[in-house]
Amino acid sequence: MRTLRVLPADHSGTAGVEMAMVAPLLIILMFGSMELGNYFLDQHAVAKQVHEGARFASRLTLASSYNCPGTVFEDASATTKIVNVTKTGSVDGTATGRFDSTFWAPCTAGGTPVTVTLRCVDKSLYSGVYTGLGGNIPVVKVSANLAYPSLFGALGFNSSALCLRADSEAAVAGL
Repeated sequence: MRTLRVLPADHSGTAGVEMAMVAPLLIILMFGSMELGNYFLDQHAVAKQVHEGARFASRLTLASSYNCPGTVFEDASATTKIVNVTKTGSVDGTATGRFDSTFWAPCTAGGTPVTVTLRCVDKSLYSGVYTGLGGNIPVVKVSANLAYPSLFGALGFNSSALCLRADSEAAVAGL
């Protein structure tokens, strides 16, 4: 009977019980921070890759008689080269890029991970290098829409709804 009266006053296991209650929350917070940091790192890297693709496109040679938005580039395979530079950093696509080929999976089924589009801007709005162009100013937009490869996807966490998206535009100067 005496043991039952002393038991409520005994605090010797309190720290262990509190740790058992708080540890799952701390572990979730720690791994969640790692996942969020990895997401931001990948998002930044994709934005940088897309920017490099648009920058490369802005320096491609214009066709001698370009017709915006028709035939703009002298090289017929310019779009393929822009996508290669975006993914791998090399024109022919053979270099080892920042990410392996599995990273460049489209976010939506049947989608394209990297797209290149062209629009035309009225050259009367600009001066400088664009005054010598025979037509409107071509502007290239490189976009990426990729599935996010979660750190914890192998553990069964579904990250299929998370996408990495980036866009970058550059006026084609044809230098």
